[in-house]
Amino acid sequence: MAAEQDEPDELNFVRKHAKQQAEELGTSLRQAATRVFSNASGSYSSNVNLAVENSSWQDESQLQEMYLKRKSFAFNSDRPGAGGEANRDAFEAAMKTVDVTFQNLDSSEISLTDVSHYFDSDPTKLVSGLRDDGRVPASFIADTTTANAQVRTLGSQVRLDARTKLLNPKWYEGMLSSGYEGVREIQKRLTNTMGWSATAGAVDNWVYDEANSTFIDDDAMAKRLLDANPNSFRKLVATFLEANGRGYWDASPEQIEKLRQLYMDVEDKIEGVE
Repeated sequence: MAAEQDEPDELNFVRKHAKQQAEELGTSLRQAATRVFSNASGSYSSNVNLAVENSSWQDESQLQEMYLKRKSFAFNSDRPGAGGEANRDAFEAAMKTVDVTFQNLDSSEISLTDVSHYFDSDPTKLVSGLRDDGRVPASFIADTTTANAQVRTLGSQVRLDARTKLLNPKWYEGMLSSGYEGVREIQKRLTNTMGWSATAGAVDNWVYDEANSTFIDDDAMAKRLLDANPNSFRKLVATFLEANGRGYWDASPEQIEKLRQLYMDVEDKIEGVE
């Protein structure tokens, strides 16, 4: 291992930083040098995605605690093939020094807001909370879906996703052509978009504004969604209200009042109230 090489610190920064962490944590150099962490064997994800999808979280600190508990299993050369070993102290010590986060997109069919596992793996706000200076790390996404690979900032990729999918008439009309399932896909994409607000603060206010204008303010569109899938439309409305309540969307009082009224109307329809 690089950290164990007999070299001066000024020529081996891996060793330098591992020595610092070993001293801080009171552990061996090898343990302090661990940099590969994941879930415990047999488990998957941080479960942040499930909390966001089901609106079952109180605040961002709860999401971050879930991430730390689930992702702090260390893999090292002393136990090859044996699975991860819980080492939260080393994980936090490593995360608090992070300057850059990075994820890779390798499928032209699945992007940041198509599924929830991308924001489920994102530690942007977590790192900021752990760092002594509170600095938000730079976050990048590598788009390798074509031969012309590009690296974008996380915010740029979220904006691109919004423009090409959620707010793109060709996309949402294509979804709505399938009726019931199409409404669920629109609702799911808005929820996944909000997930990026929760983990990284990467969603601009205009994304929520334009989505609200497209699916809520347009009465004819709102009726189409309601008639095709009342349950998913209720979740869509609830997600807008949640985004505002959590401080991710600065909506007007008029927008919120309309959403609240719509929610009650959908509840009546689902329950068969005339």
